Amino acid sequence: MKILLSVCLSLVTMTSYADEKTVCPMLQNESSNAPNEAVCPMSKSISEQHAAGVDQRGDHAMGFSHEKTKHHFKLTSDGGIIEVDANKKTDTTTKDQIVQHLTHIASMFSSNNFEMPMFIHDTVPPGVPVMKEKHGAISYTVMPTQKGAMVRIVTNDPDALKAVHEFLAFQIKDHRTGDSLSVEKLPNNVP
Repeated sequence: MKILLSVCLSLVTMTSYADEKTVCPMLQNESSNAPNEAVCPMSKSISEQHAAGVDQRGDHAMGFSHEKTKHHFKLTSDGGIIEVDANKKTDTTTKDQIVQHLTHIASMFSSNNFEMPMFIHDTVPPGVPVMKEKHGAISYTVMPTQKGAMVRIVTNDPDALKAVHEFLAFQIKDHRTGDSLSVEKLPNNVP
């Protein structure tokens, strides 16, 4: 009971701090009395902390920095696309790492292994349970692009298609790509 009360008081303190923008309770013994929201661990919202965790775990799992790349997720009438491009066309090291990573992703997903997105996002992404159940009805093909690579996800199964779209929509939101959540026409250069 004492532990529960202590946790509740800590949460109230954190919430009060975040709302009032006062001196950080964790840094109040510092010499300055100025607000420390830029450095106080308690100043970040849960969504900011989650986003930072996604970026950090993603960098670790992918083998390259999210700051050197752009992720894109597209919903198509027969599945979707996961695409990663190096920010600089001349960054061949990052491009090679992208190709290696997406080749690994396509192989893992084809083997019904979705551990990497579960690790990166710290949750089971929507759609994954059905994608696992319907894995025989979904294909994952990696293709190089000018600045990286893409994984083309294709299915003719309506339930699998809905699951793929849920998965990709979650990726768009959690990676904060700003990509469309609407089903798009397949680009002309993609088979």
